[in-house]
Amino acid sequence: MSARPLVRIGTRASRLALAQAGQMQRRIAAALGYGPEAADEVAPLVHISTTGDRVQDRRLLEIGGKALFTKEIEEALIAGHIDCAIHSMKDVPVERQPGLTIAAIPEREDPRDAYISPRHPRFEGLPQGARLGTASLRRQAQALHRRPDLQAVLVRGNVDTRLAKLERGEADAMILALAGLKRLGLADVVAEVLDPVAAPPAPGQGALAIETRIGDAGSAWLQALADRRATLTVAAERGALEALEGSCRTAVGAHGRIEGDDLILVVEALTPDGRERFRREARIVLGSDGEADARALGLDLGAQVRAEGGDRLLLAT
Repeated sequence: MSARPLVRIGTRASRLALAQAGQMQRRIAAALGYGPEAADEVAPLVHISTTGDRVQDRRLLEIGGKALFTKEIEEALIAGHIDCAIHSMKDVPVERQPGLTIAAIPEREDPRDAYISPRHPRFEGLPQGARLGTASLRRQAQALHRRPDLQAVLVRGNVDTRLAKLERGEADAMILALAGLKRLGLADVVAEVLDPVAAPPAPGQGALAIETRIGDAGSAWLQALADRRATLTVAAERGALEALEGSCRTAVGAHGRIEGDDLILVVEALTPDGRERFRREARIVLGSDGEADARALGLDLGAQVRAEGGDRLLLAT
C-alpha cells in the first residue's frame, strides 16, 4: 500500500527554492518515520509561483517588498492547500500573517556573503569605478562604505541568472549568499567569503523557516527538525530587524553566534549611499528562556542603532 500525503510542502519553484525544499522534504519524511524513497508520497512538494519570482526588472521595494516572495505561499497555507511552507528566512517579513507561525528553524547553513568575480579575485582588488551587481540595498551600502568609487548595478533573478549576467560582463563582480551557492553545489565560483562581523549578512541569512498554521506548530515532526543554535541566532537577528523596522528600504545587517552559554550579536545599519554606518555589538549569557533573551538583545541593539541613525537610514522613495 502506498503512503498517503501527510505533509504537503509549499515552495517557490526556483532552482534554489526547490533544492532547499527538497532537502527539507527528505528530513520531514524521516521525521514522519519514512525513508527517502517515500518522500514524494508522504511529503509532496507543491510549487507556487510568487510575485517576487515573476517580476525581475525592478527592486523589491518598488513592487511591495520581501513579502512578495511569501504572500501567495502563505495564502495557500491559510486556505489549507498545503500543510507547511519552506522559506528562506531572510525573505520572511517580521510581521506574521494571522493564524500562521514559524514553527521550526532547522540547522543553519553558512550565513556569510560571498564575493564572486571571474577576473578580480579579491573585493579590494576591484578597479576604480568597477560595477558591482546586486539587488540588495544592504550589500550595496556595505560595499559603498568600503569602496565609494564602485558603481552599483541592479541585478535580480535566480542564482543561475545572476551568474550568467556576470559571465556576460553585465557586472564586474557580485555578492551573493554563500548558503544558496552551497545548496546548489556552486561554492566553487566563490572568490572570497566576507567576514560576517565586518560585513554582517541579512538577518536570518542561511537559515530556512518552516511555516505552519498555529494549530499545527506543536507537531512532533516539527520539533524533531528544530535546531537550538539556529533558533537563538535567528531570534536575535530578527529582533534587531524588527526594531529597525527592516524592509527593502533599510540597509540592515545582523550576525549572531553562540559561544557556550553566551550569545554575541553585532547589528549595523547604513545610509543607502554607504557613507554613514551605525553599529552595536553585545554579549549576553542566555537564561532559561534563551529565545526570549536573544530576541530582547536584538530589539535592544536595533533600537540603539535606529535612535542614532534615524531617518537617514531610509531609502527615499
